[in-house]
Amino acid sequence: MQIEAVSSRPFEGQRPGTSGLRKKVTVFQQPHYLENFVQSVFDSIGDFAGQTLVVGGDGRYFNRQAIQTILKMAAANGFGKVLVGQGGILSTPAASCVIRQYGAYGGLILSASHNPAGPDDDFGIKYNIGNGGPAPEGVTEAVYDRTREIASYQTVVCDDVDLDHIGAFDLAGMRVQVIDPVADYAALMQSLFDFDAIRSLLASGFSMAFDAMHAVTGPYAKAILEGMLGAPAGTVRNGEPKEDFGGGHPDPNLTYAHELVALLYGDDAPDFGAASDGDGDRNMILGSRFFVTPSDSLAVLAANATLAPGYSNGISGVARSMPTSAAVDRVAASMGLDCYETPTGWKFFGNLMDAGRVTLCGEESFGTGSDHVREKDGLWAVLFWLNILAVRKQSVQAILADHWRKFGRNYYSRHDYEGVDSAAAAQVLQNVRDQFLALPGTNLAGRRVACCDDFSYTDPVDGSVSENQGVRVLFEDGSRIIFRLSGTGTSGATIRLYLESYEADQAKHGMDAQDALADMIAAAGKVSQLQPLTGRNQPTVIT
Repeated sequence: MQIEAVSSRPFEGQRPGTSGLRKKVTVFQQPHYLENFVQSVFDSIGDFAGQTLVVGGDGRYFNRQAIQTILKMAAANGFGKVLVGQGGILSTPAASCVIRQYGAYGGLILSASHNPAGPDDDFGIKYNIGNGGPAPEGVTEAVYDRTREIASYQTVVCDDVDLDHIGAFDLAGMRVQVIDPVADYAALMQSLFDFDAIRSLLASGFSMAFDAMHAVTGPYAKAILEGMLGAPAGTVRNGEPKEDFGGGHPDPNLTYAHELVALLYGDDAPDFGAASDGDGDRNMILGSRFFVTPSDSLAVLAANATLAPGYSNGISGVARSMPTSAAVDRVAASMGLDCYETPTGWKFFGNLMDAGRVTLCGEESFGTGSDHVREKDGLWAVLFWLNILAVRKQSVQAILADHWRKFGRNYYSRHDYEGVDSAAAAQVLQNVRDQFLALPGTNLAGRRVACCDDFSYTDPVDGSVSENQGVRVLFEDGSRIIFRLSGTGTSGATIRLYLESYEADQAKHGMDAQDALADMIAAAGKVSQLQPLTGRNQPTVIT
């Protein structure tokens, strides 16, 4: 075996962020491209000599090849041990679990989350630190700066490692441990939830369907739901991870999880339905002919947290991303808990959890989690819902109806306009900014505008400031219109429009959300000039 310093040219990956580096597979397949980024990470994270690295991904196209490259580079750069999921598989929350459980220095997670996969689609890689969470901005900025000047990388010349068999292997003096990707995560879930109660629920005639969307959660859901909890075979649908996710778009929402939605709204609908995304960190919750918004899901979990053994002593606080509805704020107020409003990005929640300030947190983009790991966790949320259903012995719809009676209903929706010209998308937000001074005190959508701003956040733990996190129009009655640009795609821009209206009157809780928000939708379009600028008459996705 030979350690080599391979000459390469500097490259500009992309501006840093919690999602790491995401590009088309063909970009990663360019000579030295992946290697440059991995070496830039290793050059930026400190002294890891002899330490443990965790590596795994969601099984998408190029996952295996990338892992072999990373293993050889980790050996050349001085890591003492690498834990890698069997077959190269580790869901994002499972990777966080493994990093934390084994005291690893950090981990490289290979995923482009909910983006499509295949030879012509997307690939991604990100570094998580020793607490199991996404790297903070100081690290991602250092990585980005390094990518612009790197001239060589370290690797070893050797045969590939057998990823398909559990066991230990030597690679140029570094120990490679191929681990069961499910076992540690499943044990953690069993410590948090009442598996006996859930097992009894599933044996009582209660029916459910889980759609893994041919992505990473298939093996986890089969092992836990069908194996440990006794759900009938076939409960987990599309459970085999595929390199192209079966040709689908593994984003668990009403548009892309259409098979599950059709089943739950069909004549013989099961009692409960759920789906998770490409890397296993997102979730969608459905009842029979009933959709639970991610914002409401977070609020319900907070209100019922003590029903699960892992949270039976109560929770320390809650946090939500700024675009997420204020439903959980009302729960926190009633329970005397602190509630934090953060920018989008799990690293902000990680700071709060590490400081002991919050236990539960969530984002409206179908991400929910707790301090058991430092990532959002799709299957965890599904198990939490099953625990609540097992204890309360009510339907999903009945639980939401009770919740709204107690706290009121936050009508909420997100409209995504995907693949928009970047300049046009930027102008949409600028149009709203240009009207900041004119809007306050005026009536818009039948409501009085209180203020407008670009959301800014000062982290209460480390004092860091994050600016320009979303353009907001805030109304005196608590309603909100929010515009953001998303960086989760690999081409064009995605405009996200968020709409929220609070309704305390129980008699008005049964409206369709789009109907309840129709006046706000129209007002948002008028203020931003979104349709004429983008040429889009309707969103790509409505949730």
